[in-house]
Amino acid sequence: MTAVPPTPGGRGPPSSVAAVQNRWILGARPRTLPAAVVPVAVGTAAAVGEGQPLALWRALAALVVSLAIQVGVNYANDYSDGIRGTDDVRVGPVRLVASGLATAAEVKRAAFAAFGVAAVFGTAVAVAAGWQLLIVGAACIAAAWFYTGGPRPYGYRGLGEAFVFVFFGLVATMGTTYALLERVTWLSLGAAVAVGLPVTAILVANNLRDIPTDATSGKRTLAVRLGDRSTRFFYVALVVAAFVIVPLVAGLGLRPLAAIALVAVAIARRPVVTVLSGARGPALIPVLVDTGKLHLVFGLALALGLWLSAL
Repeated sequence: MTAVPPTPGGRGPPSSVAAVQNRWILGARPRTLPAAVVPVAVGTAAAVGEGQPLALWRALAALVVSLAIQVGVNYANDYSDGIRGTDDVRVGPVRLVASGLATAAEVKRAAFAAFGVAAVFGTAVAVAAGWQLLIVGAACIAAAWFYTGGPRPYGYRGLGEAFVFVFFGLVATMGTTYALLERVTWLSLGAAVAVGLPVTAILVANNLRDIPTDATSGKRTLAVRLGDRSTRFFYVALVVAAFVIVPLVAGLGLRPLAAIALVAVAIARRPVVTVLSGARGPALIPVLVDTGKLHLVFGLALALGLWLSAL
């Protein structure tokens, strides 16, 4: 669905009834949700074959937590960027506050509601698996909010990629394994690194596209700090590293079929070529879509390989 562009300055009443009716779906940015599904799938697969029964409800609860945090961070970013005016001129998907589809207060409440859902389900898992998960969950929610929120948002200071790698790679994957086994394994660590690399590449592609507008608005993302050329090489390095680490993951737990993830290299070619060709602005939107597909196919193939090898 394509929303009506914002009025001059990025604000004003929306003119599309369909956009108003579906504003919360738009604001949740459903295309980003695979980034929350993949680490749970891989973390669950890494736990299979470790010699103890797996509680399916814990895996499902972990999935709800991951999805809720993803939705929450999307709304939180929408709110914080909207009130700061950094979304007034935007190339990518519609933002609720900047476009006038919702008020800042409404979007803030939606973010807190999503974080509340994550807290409820996370607490249930923590009661069963260990109180340590409460600390991890609180850190996840705090990191999600202060990414663009608060007086000194770290996403504006070049730390966004670190946040994504740590929380949507390492924490989400190993946290799922811990929820199921009540311990972390070397296999889950290796798999978490593999998952974190392509999901970080999604943010790098997004920030590469937004370098001109972010620099103007004072948003000092890592891409702004590195510059256009270095950011392109960083993107390629992340994608390549994801495939390089697959054989190591396959060997860690004697899970040779994890190498199935290498089939995703076919998807990686187009976005890598586009980034290296110097595409800018709207021409980078397909790169975001393709990188999202790459992360999904790579992650699910890795999960499938880990699972099949353990049977």
